[in-house]
Amino acid sequence: MRTYFSIIILLIAIVSCRPTSPERLTAYVNPFIGTDEDGHTFPGALVPFGMVQLSPDNGIHGYNWCSGYHYSSSQITGFSHTHYSGTGAENLSDISVFPLVNTEATPKLILSEFTHADEMASPGYYSVLLKTFGIKAEITATRRCGMHRYTFPESKNPALKLDLGFGNGAEARVGHNGDLPLECHLKKLNDSTLIGFRRSVGFVGERWIYFAARTNRPIKDMVIFADSVQVNSKEEALAVRVSTFLSFPETKSGEQLLLKVAISTANTDGALAGLNEITDWNFDVVRQQAENAWEVELCKIKVSSPDSAFKETFYTAAYHCYFAPFQFDDALGNYSGADGKIHSGKNIYTLNSLWDTYRAAAPLFTLTQTERLPDMINSFLEFYRQHGLLPSWELYFREANVMPGYHAVPIIADAILKGIKGFDYEFALEAMIATANEDIRESDFYRQYGYVPDDLDPRQRGVTKTVEYAFDDWCIAQVAKKLNKPSDYDEFMKRSRYWKNSFDPATGFARPKDSKGNWMLPFNPKESIGFQEGNAWIYTWYVPQDVNGLIEAMGGKERFTQKLDSLYSIPFKSVNGGKNTGYYGLSEFSNEPSHHVPYLYSYVGQPAQTAEKVNHILTQFYSNQPNGLCGNDDCGQTSAWYVLSSIGFYPVNPANGEYVLGSPLAEQTEINLETGKRFVVKARNLSKANIYIQEATLNGAEYTKTYIKHTDIQNGGELVLTMGNQPSATWGTKPENWPGK
Repeated sequence: MRTYFSIIILLIAIVSCRPTSPERLTAYVNPFIGTDEDGHTFPGALVPFGMVQLSPDNGIHGYNWCSGYHYSSSQITGFSHTHYSGTGAENLSDISVFPLVNTEATPKLILSEFTHADEMASPGYYSVLLKTFGIKAEITATRRCGMHRYTFPESKNPALKLDLGFGNGAEARVGHNGDLPLECHLKKLNDSTLIGFRRSVGFVGERWIYFAARTNRPIKDMVIFADSVQVNSKEEALAVRVSTFLSFPETKSGEQLLLKVAISTANTDGALAGLNEITDWNFDVVRQQAENAWEVELCKIKVSSPDSAFKETFYTAAYHCYFAPFQFDDALGNYSGADGKIHSGKNIYTLNSLWDTYRAAAPLFTLTQTERLPDMINSFLEFYRQHGLLPSWELYFREANVMPGYHAVPIIADAILKGIKGFDYEFALEAMIATANEDIRESDFYRQYGYVPDDLDPRQRGVTKTVEYAFDDWCIAQVAKKLNKPSDYDEFMKRSRYWKNSFDPATGFARPKDSKGNWMLPFNPKESIGFQEGNAWIYTWYVPQDVNGLIEAMGGKERFTQKLDSLYSIPFKSVNGGKNTGYYGLSEFSNEPSHHVPYLYSYVGQPAQTAEKVNHILTQFYSNQPNGLCGNDDCGQTSAWYVLSSIGFYPVNPANGEYVLGSPLAEQTEINLETGKRFVVKARNLSKANIYIQEATLNGAEYTKTYIKHTDIQNGGELVLTMGNQPSATWGTKPENWPGK
C-alpha cells in the first residue's frame, strides 16, 4: 500500500511538470546554497512547510551557526529535528540523535569529523559519512516525523545518543543553540519506543516540544544521564538536562539501524500519533515521497535557460521559499497556543519572520500557494484571538517582539485586495485595526506625535518605526475602503502620510526628530541612530505606498534620480574582506529594506536603470555556491526576491497588486497557477549583454507599461519581452506607463 501511494504521488508530480519539461526539477536544488557566510540556511531533510526540519548540527554557537550548521565546520555532533532557515538568531535544534560505536556512555559533547566530499543533500534527504565512527548517516522526513538510517561498520557496541538537554550543544554555553533547557523528561515505553519532552526558554520565551522515538531493532541496554549524572533508572528521568545512550546488538559491516522521531507541542500522545506518518521501515519510500512533494511545489514555477548554474540557483531559491511558515498542529490536531494553553486546530502555521517575508515571500505565495495561504492567514487570526495582537515576529506561536511594524497587516491586506477567499475579511480588519492601535513598540508615540520621537524611543529607532507603521496603515486603509468603512479609511490614510513627518526636505533624507519637533543633531546619513538595521540612505526610500509623494518631497524626478544614483555610486568600504556582503554603493542589499529600491527608477521613467541595478544584484550577489546568498535568507525572503526578479518583476508595494518589470534571467518562465491557468513570461534575445527591455506584448497586444498587474497574471496569458543591449529610447519612458499611477 505504501509503495502504491508513493507511485501515485510520483505520477502527480510528473504530470504537473508536463508538457514542456520531462526533467526532475528537484535535481537542480542544491541545499548547500546559503550555508556559508551569512546565509544561515541548513542542508537537512524536510517536506514543504513541514514541522520536522531534520538537519545536522555542528555543535558550535555563535552568529554563523544560527541554523545549527555552517559550511565552514568539519564536525557534527548530532541530527536534531527542529531548525529555522536564514534567520539571525539562534534557537531550536530540539531532540538530537547521534550514532556511535566504541564510545563509552557519557553526558559530554561527542563529535565526529566529516568532509564535504562525503556529504550529500537533495530535497527531503541528507547523508554524510561520520568519519570518526565509520557510520553512514542518512535522514529524511514527513511533515511531523523524521526518519534516520544509520549504516554501521562491524561493531560489538553500536549505540545511539539521544540528547534532550544540550542538543547540538556546546557545554561552555548555557543554552541550547540559544535556547536554555528548563526541564527535560525521558521515559521508555517498551524495548523500541521512548517518549518525553523538552521545556526551554530562548528567543521567543518558553517552549514545549514533546517527542516519540521508535527503533526498528530492540534496545539492548539504556544508560540515562540527568544533569550530567548517571541515574540508577533505566526507564525514566526528569531533570533540567537529560540524555541517554541506547545500546543495540552487535552489527556486521553494512548492517543498518533505523529510527523514527515524531514531535508535537501539545503532548506525547500527539507525538506518538505522528509516528504513524511512517507506517513501515522503508526509508527509500519515505525519501521518494519527500522528493515528490518538493517536485510538485517546484513545478509551480518553471524556468527555461541553457545556464544550468542559473537553474540551480533559481530552484534552490524556490525551495528555500517553502520552508516557512510550517504546519504546527500535531497528528491529533493539537498545538500549544500563544496563551500557553493547548488548542485544537487544523492546518495551523507558525514561524513568521514578518518584517522580512511580507515584502516578496508573501506576494509569491499569492501566486503559488493560493490554497495554503488562507490557512496561514487564519493562523494569524487565531494568534490574535489568543494573544490580542496579530503576530509581528512569531515562532511556535510565541511573539519574539524583536522588529518594528505590524507586518501581518500587509500580508492579510494583499490577500483581501487580490480576492483570495477562505478567511473572514471583517474579522481580519478588526484584528488589523486593534493591532495598529495597541500601545506597543512605541506605536502610541507614533499616533500621538505623527512620528516616533527618537528621544522617547529607548532604542532610538524612531524613523524606522514611523515609516513602517505608515505603510502598514496604508494597507489597513485599502482594506477599509474595500469593505466600505469610510471613517476607518480616512483615519488610516491620514496615518499613512506620517512618513512625511520624518522626511527633511532640506537634506533630502528621512532623519530622526525629537518630541519637540526638532531634527536631532548631529546627523550623519550613514549612521544608524534613528534606524533599525539601516540608516538614512537605506530608509529614506521606504515609502512603497507613496513613491510619487516621495519624488515630490525630494524636489522632483531629477533630484530623486540623482539621489538614487548616489546611493548606488558612492562606495562603501567593507570591512568584511571579500565576503558576499551585498553592498552596492551605499545600498545594503543583504538586508530587506533595500530590496525594493532598485525598482524605483521605473517610477521616474528610467526602466533601463532598474534593469541595470537588478541585473547586477541577480548576477553578483546570488550564485549556486555555499556562499551564494549575500545575507540572511530570513525564512525565504532573500530567495523570494531572486525568484520574482529572475522571472522579470517585483512587488515594490507588496499590497497594491502591481509588479514592476525589471530584467529577467530566465528565457521563459511558466507560472502554473493553482486555478489551472498558466501565465508565461518570455524574454526574447536574452543574453548576458541583452538586459534591457526594448518592447513588450501582453497576449499579443503591444504593452508599454513598466509594470504588470496581479489580475493579468491570474487571468493567464503570455507576456513577451524583447531584450537588447542598449536602453530603449521609447519603451516605458512616458509618464502614463510608470507604476504607482
